[in-house]
Amino acid sequence: MPSLRNPLRPLVLVPARLAATRLPNKPLADIHGDPMIVHVWRRAKEAGVGPVVVATDSPDVAEAIVNAGGQAVLTRPDHASGSDRIHEAVEALDPDCDFNVIVNVQGDLPTLDPAAIRASLAPLDDPEVDITTLVAEIVREEEKTEPSVVKMVGAEVSPGRFRCLYFTRATAPAGPGPLYHHIGLYAYRRSALERFVRLPPSPLELREKLEQLRAIEAGMRIDAVKVDVVPLGVDTASDLERARVMLIHAAEGL
Repeated sequence: MPSLRNPLRPLVLVPARLAATRLPNKPLADIHGDPMIVHVWRRAKEAGVGPVVVATDSPDVAEAIVNAGGQAVLTRPDHASGSDRIHEAVEALDPDCDFNVIVNVQGDLPTLDPAAIRASLAPLDDPEVDITTLVAEIVREEEKTEPSVVKMVGAEVSPGRFRCLYFTRATAPAGPGPLYHHIGLYAYRRSALERFVRLPPSPLELREKLEQLRAIEAGMRIDAVKVDVVPLGVDTASDLERARVMLIHAAEGL
């Protein structure tokens, strides 16, 4: 439970940009009659941790969310990352800093379990933690060597919770034992997000093409919570078909 002396007041932001090379107009891709971004917004709402706002560079995406009963904010189209986009959004939405935790839920995770969003907040009860994220144990052998599967290297500080030491596309750590797939959902202390977006890209970030290494190199603490399932990230047309099938099964309770 959050400390009563410093209660967590989360704001959930879902960054969504319309441009995509492999799946054009990805946030608006139809899944059973609703745009994908609406499904993600619903999963975030179901988590019940705080208000949910979609931050987008597209009036069409914003309109889809508003039509579904949600809230959206328009942001600049030239942001280099989702972190930059949500920072612009939170500055516009909450200039008085009523929210002290910003949860970044990627806009291409329509099968995300709302419980995973709730789980991501737990490590922030420790004042030493700046940012939290999620991991799942890699169970498929081919994923252990797949560069697109980002691995978290960390020290387990309690059952199912890790202090993150590194993130890599390589197979790591070496030797016997589990490997952990990093899931790109983050909960930032607001002060940590503000510091993060002001930092220049770091050498390891540029080398691995992993934004979170910027925080590690700057001495910021990231903790990860283990969850059971990696949510499907929709990047291609085949991913989209898988998401449609998975959501049908979820609706049927299969």
